Amino acid sequence: MTGEGATPETNEMLTGDAYLESLQDGREVWYDGEKVTDVVNHRAFRTSARVIASLYDALHDPATADTLTMVDRFGHRTHRFFAPSYTPDELRGARDAIAVWQRMTFGWMGRTPDYKAAFMAQLAEGHSYYGDYGANALDWYRRCASRVLYLNHVLIDPPVDRNRPRSEVDDVFVSVVSENDRGIHVTGAKMVATGSALTHGTFVAVNSGVAARMEPGRDDHMALVFMVDMSTPGLKLICRPSYEAAARHPFEAPLASRFDENDAVVVFENAFVPWENVFVYRDVPRAKGFYAESGFFNRYNLQSATRLSVKLEFAAGLLMKCAAASGTDDFRAVQTAVGEIIAMREVLWSMTIAMVSEPEPGIGGTVVPRLQTAAASRLYATNAWDRVRALFETYLAGAPIYTVSSPADLLNPDLRPILDRYFRGTGLDAHDRIKLLKLCWDALYSEFAGRHALYERNYAGNQEQQRLDPLNWARARGDTDRFQALIDECLAGYDLEGWLPAANLRDS
Repeated sequence: MTGEGATPETNEMLTGDAYLESLQDGREVWYDGEKVTDVVNHRAFRTSARVIASLYDALHDPATADTLTMVDRFGHRTHRFFAPSYTPDELRGARDAIAVWQRMTFGWMGRTPDYKAAFMAQLAEGHSYYGDYGANALDWYRRCASRVLYLNHVLIDPPVDRNRPRSEVDDVFVSVVSENDRGIHVTGAKMVATGSALTHGTFVAVNSGVAARMEPGRDDHMALVFMVDMSTPGLKLICRPSYEAAARHPFEAPLASRFDENDAVVVFENAFVPWENVFVYRDVPRAKGFYAESGFFNRYNLQSATRLSVKLEFAAGLLMKCAAASGTDDFRAVQTAVGEIIAMREVLWSMTIAMVSEPEPGIGGTVVPRLQTAAASRLYATNAWDRVRALFETYLAGAPIYTVSSPADLLNPDLRPILDRYFRGTGLDAHDRIKLLKLCWDALYSEFAGRHALYERNYAGNQEQQRLDPLNWARARGDTDRFQALIDECLAGYDLEGWLPAANLRDS
């Protein structure tokens, strides 16, 4: 911003190199029985770390910087989705910035830095919700936006004794164990921290379903919302197997070797959280209310729908190319499958258009995607990928498994002539056909693909809640009354004697 009295512009956004350097902070990451001392160069994380670094480089690339960045009201140049939006045009610009980053990963990384920006951006205007800790929330907005920090979150309790009140499971669930004039100490575990080994910090809270079961007096020691740096002593990340580490070669696993967002369980063992990182403390009503008040639900579904739209573009293109390689692309049934995926993409992208074109008021003059549209997007998105997988399995049949064991087969001069003859595709030589179908296998059939199916299905809470939320919000906003009024109007148009004036029929 320029001009007399304007806030001076600052540009502290991380570059790719600065991002990688920032991860060398002594964080405690456990993988394969060992404490990882260097996540940037460890076999389980190194390539995905460099993919994230490329997103940061794009913030500074003249070819993408204007689409990706803006100056917020504090003077920070930042990613457009890291700042709150005040107009539909700003919200559309944020959506387009999300799309730039997502196309760099072909939609295969769901929890890139822009995901948690769905929440953090709203702290700029919504910090007062946190009462005595409001200044902390505003400070974290500025810290996050100015540098475009990569944050993850953990909201879900581990799947342990969920049939019991949370206070009876506080040996596992996150609880405060002590406090002093510097901060609090917490102990417990949370799942599932996607990408957390490569993030700068973790946002810790409870999701709406868990919060609804909390009671004042009983659960106060668990009514917490706070931020924690990844280097915090007592914070441990226990990671699942790395598909990146298992990938023998990019030719074998071009997605898993590059876009694996390692999921981890976060364990706090008497971890210290300074007061300046606390948003909610021993306050059940605020711990329950922040999720709805923050605008996070509205905004994260914009990020999610944009990301999955790109992934569906990838799926449509992949099915077209794989079918063509088998000579089946002109088959009517195959064309219907491709057309269905294209239509799915259009439905989801149209939802992003609706979310940015017809938003609703947010906190402090901001605008956020309309709640009901965001809820519809959430429901559609978490059921879409199952259908994509079914279409691939049905219409490509056994083609993806008609392959070789490794790139070494193609490099063997004795075997190569046989492969060139029997493994060629329609219009493709053996090398290009095998390369394409290896990509298809990694996307739809590998262990990496299985994790993605689970991820997409459970991305946004349980299936029942995804359906109950639209109903409850429709009731709260008067939609259900309006829907039922249509039925009353229809019923009022006739009785046992025939049509009534309310039917609005013209005289014959």
